Amino acid sequence: MGEIFDIQTVVVIGSGNVAGHLAKAFREAGRSILQVFSPDTGHASSLAEKVGAEVASRLFAVTKEADLYLLAVPDKKITTVAARLPLVKGIVCHTSGITPLNVLARFENYGVFYPLQTFSKERVPDISQVPFCLEASSDIVYNRLQTLAGKLSQRVYAVDSAQRKNLHLAAVLVNNFPNYLYAEAEGFLKENHLSMKMLLPLMRETVAKIETMPANEAQTGPAMRGDHETIDKHLKMLENKNDLRAVYQILTQQILKKYHE
Repeated sequence: MGEIFDIQTVVVIGSGNVAGHLAKAFREAGRSILQVFSPDTGHASSLAEKVGAEVASRLFAVTKEADLYLLAVPDKKITTVAARLPLVKGIVCHTSGITPLNVLARFENYGVFYPLQTFSKERVPDISQVPFCLEASSDIVYNRLQTLAGKLSQRVYAVDSAQRKNLHLAAVLVNNFPNYLYAEAEGFLKENHLSMKMLLPLMRETVAKIETMPANEAQTGPAMRGDHETIDKHLKMLENKNDLRAVYQILTQQILKKYHE
């Protein structure tokens, strides 16, 4: 890293959704992406071309001259990749919500650069509104990561490994699980010749309400009202959809318990 305070050069290890979006965000923030590494050289080449980087075909071929090495790989691969990466002076970071900081402890300078957002190749999120959760091996490393994150987003937080695990679990509850329900609702409507677009205003308002009121107070629906007649009708409609019926029953029972026991 030399004596520079601001991170200027980056090696991206990984070529999936997180790697792709962050590499492009770094480039737009004026940082230089030196290399992209991925076992899938096709994906690595595609991303490298978009951000003006070289492709590193092997981990031992990764340059040792970068300020930041971003391990944007699946959680289960972080420890293995970190063990095989050459020892470098630059900051080595992973982007995981569930993986602790200390898996990178073999490096001199290391940290976590966790973007709390869902990323898909087909959609570009507003990076300036993405929360970046940072943790680092020292105050100096943290300050450098904070400066970089501040170039990308207005929302930068110091979050330790224990807090980040809790945040990751909560993120699954509010993102992955509802999206499963969205997909089930979409399929159900399609079977009945209705459009998912009709539900979008309802979905938007549900999220908008909890920006100004506690989620507990925003709850509506038949279970919250204790409307067993409507619940029974819904369950009858789902008699031939065992999985969706089971999900409906579990969530309904939990809402009834919360608001009527």
